[in-house]
Formats: sequence, C-alpha cells, structure tokens
Amino acid sequence: MTTDLLVQDRPAAVRRLLARPELGALIAAVAVFLVFAAVAEPFLRVSSLGTVLYAASTIGIMAVPVSLLMIGGEFDLSAGVLVTTAALTSSMVSYQFTAVTWVGVVVSLAVTLAVGWFNGWMLGRTRLPSFIVTLGTFLMLTGANLGVTKLVSGTVSTKPISDMEGFASCRWLFASEVTVGGLTIKATVWWWLGLLAVGTWVLLRTRFGNWIFAVGGDAAAARAVGVPVARTKTVLYLGVGFGAWVLGQHLLFSFDTVQSGEGVGNELIYIVAAVIGGCLITGGYGSVAGSALGALIFGMASKGIVYAQWNPDWFKFFLGAMLLLAALLNAFVKRRAERGPR
Repeated sequence: MTTDLLVQDRPAAVRRLLARPELGALIAAVAVFLVFAAVAEPFLRVSSLGTVLYAASTIGIMAVPVSLLMIGGEFDLSAGVLVTTAALTSSMVSYQFTAVTWVGVVVSLAVTLAVGWFNGWMLGRTRLPSFIVTLGTFLMLTGANLGVTKLVSGTVSTKPISDMEGFASCRWLFASEVTVGGLTIKATVWWWLGLLAVGTWVLLRTRFGNWIFAVGGDAAAARAVGVPVARTKTVLYLGVGFGAWVLGQHLLFSFDTVQSGEGVGNELIYIVAAVIGGCLITGGYGSVAGSALGALIFGMASKGIVYAQWNPDWFKFFLGAMLLLAALLNAFVKRRAERGPR
C-alpha cells in the first residue's frame, strides 16, 4: 500500500521539480563546473574555490534584490552606478566633513536608500516604464559621480581614508577575509548568503512575497484585490539601494580609494544573473535561489576562462548566449507549470 502511494506520487514530484524556475540554472551550473573541471586543472584547487566564490558574491549581493525587483515586474538600470555612488559618498563624506569613516558609511546608506525611494516614487507617480525612470537615474548618477568627485577631490578618484578612525572596523565588516585549510572566504560571501537567506524567506514565506508575485504577474488585478502595488515596488527599489550600499562599502574598504567612472554596465550583469536564475523579463515568476546560481555561473565562468587560459574576450559572448538560452528555458518552464499535469 505504502509502495503504491510512493509510485503514484512520483510523477507529481517530478512535475513539481520540472516546474521550479531555478532548475535550468542548476543544470547550467553543473555543466559549467564539469567543463572547467575537465579543461583547467587549477579550477579544482581549494584556493580557486575561494576566488570563484568571491567573484560570484560580488554579483550575487546585487542579484538578490534585482531578482526580487524583476519578479515584481520592474528593472533598475541604475543599480551598477549606484554601487559606485555608495562608495564615493562614504569616502568623500568621511574625508571632507569628518575623520570618522562610520559617519560616511551611514550617510552613504541614506543616499542609496533615497535613490531607491526616488525610483519607486517616480514609477508610482508617473506610471512611466521602469526602463525610462531608471535610465534617467542611471544617467544622472553617472554624471554626478564624475562631476561631484572632480569638484570635491580635483581628480576622478577619491582620497585615501585608511588612516581615519573607524576604518579598521569598517574593513572588518565589509572587506575582511577568513582562511581555513587554504580556502579564503571574503566578507562578501557572508553578506551574499545572508541576503540570499532573507530574500528567499521573504519571497516564499511572507505576505509581502505574495505581493511581489502578484504585482509582477498582473499589477491591475493585484491592485483590485487590495495589494499596495506602489508601496511594494518602492520597497523593492529600497532593497536594490541596500544591496548597492553593501557592495559599495566593500569596494571602498577593500581598495581604500574609488574611481568615479566605475560601475557602468554592471547593471546588465545583475540582470543576466537574475534571468539565468529563472526570472522572467515580464515579471511574476522567478527565484531568489536561482539568482544565486546565476551569480555562481558568472563566477565560475569568469575565473574558469582564466584558469583554462582561454581568450577572455569570449566571456561576454558566453554571457549573452547564456542569457538567451535561459530566457527561452524560463518561458518554456513557466508554460509547462501553467498547463499543469496532463
């Protein structure tokens, strides 16, 4: 009797597995790992694992809030330069107005959250596409990063702040590392895992997570049943601002100075990681865990190409191909899930 029930339940379990948005990313991650494990001997070293995790974490920190935003049906083209804005703000406020780095860190958080709130507020008030709203923010931040840095510092980079009070503690929080048995784990990996856990819990275990799926699937229908559409999207943009703040502080306290022109184009990598992880461009479908797999694929590919001594110029081609394949696979999986069992 029990055996019969298990046999009957097996097809349903298989169907649920095949309907998971992150399934394609998991298969791709395994395939990428096997390829580089076969062609690049250094790829399997313990020290290489730390390098891959670090590369993945610098994308994954932003991929988590970006994937939540995409599930909610929106984009943020300003996410890449907002990371640089966070680092520049923290550095210049610390150097110009106070000798305590924590003051700059707090002001930087306020600035990134304000930018996120602005994107959400503009989206709700104007009903313009998020592509237009955040493209405008992207251009404004790109200009402000360069203009303000030149005005304040006289150059395109910030001044060193490593001798200021609080630098050591900030560096420990945002840019420290731990080495165990040859494996070096940087602070960004812990931040990434923490954001991944919180994002997954919010999306799958809270009412707000239901709102995210609802506003991304059909905003008008969600509004009709009482979902606060504008507020939900604003909170999602605040999440992107928080992720940008974390990554910006890591860049600052890792390298001490920041180049004001950095970050342009990174927003596309965050979007690619989310799409590879199972998020649909149209919204209403996706996975935070999948975005982590997308970031891991990015980390393995970017470092695996180096270990294999391939021409790194092919890396962007690889990302583009992965994006197209993931978008097609995500659409197919969603259609299968919507049709249900046959």
